[in-house]
Amino acid sequence: MAVVTERERMTWAHLGEGARELAAQIAADGYAPGLIVGIARGGLLTAGALSYALELKNAFTMNVEFYTGIDERLPVPMLLPPVPDLVDLQDQRVLVADDVADTGQTLLLVKEFLAGKVREARVAVLYEKPRSVVRCEYVWRRTDRWIDFPWSAATVP
Repeated sequence: MAVVTERERMTWAHLGEGARELAAQIAADGYAPGLIVGIARGGLLTAGALSYALELKNAFTMNVEFYTGIDERLPVPMLLPPVPDLVDLQDQRVLVADDVADTGQTLLLVKEFLAGKVREARVAVLYEKPRSVVRCEYVWRRTDRWIDFPWSAATVP
């Protein structure tokens, strides 16, 4: 007998809905970021949608490798080149965007990288799981289930 694991299923429409709700949370909080950092890969879509919703054109990408498969990961996350040069950004408020705070280790690495280099960094995610070591300031949904994202649900052989 196969074990059935309940999954959270996100749709493309949910991306737009989630980004608009996150943007509303950010605006209601009075946080005005000067730039957005999307964590590749899933965070790129979140960052892009948020940048439109917040009318924020200044965007960076950080490449972090941690997951190698479904529930398979490296011992620790690693920053991959090119690493953003954050010279002269010490007065900037930064919004870090990702699709999910699962263990939170990726977000912790990014927050530690930004510490002391920017004025303030806050995190916006579509999903946050209870086990995450980082408590995100802006969260669309909370779940403890595996999430099937529309951009990673199907691959081309």
